[in-house]
Amino acid sequence: MKYMISWFERPQGSPAEYENAQKRILDIFSQWKAPANFNIELFVVRVGEWGGHVLVDCEDPLAVHKFCSTYPAFEFQARPVIAVEDAVRVELEAIAWRDGLQRT
Repeated sequence: MKYMISWFERPQGSPAEYENAQKRILDIFSQWKAPANFNIELFVVRVGEWGGHVLVDCEDPLAVHKFCSTYPAFEFQARPVIAVEDAVRVELEAIAWRDGLQRT
């Protein structure tokens, strides 16, 4: 299953608290290693803010949850996603089935 995980800055306090949080986040991240079952396909940061997106292929939702739990300074959204060509294929199948129904 592919997941698009997005993270957003969790409101902090003073500028000093933001600076300390950033240092801690970077310290944790520099030591983090992706588990073998956590295949990262895309990992980007939104320009000009504390947040970004990572596209992972992972069959274990607990690994996704663990990743999100590693960084409490952020709010996470982990959404299952599918390839657009697969979505279009099944949407066309659904439309064909629906169009084939008898009207009552």
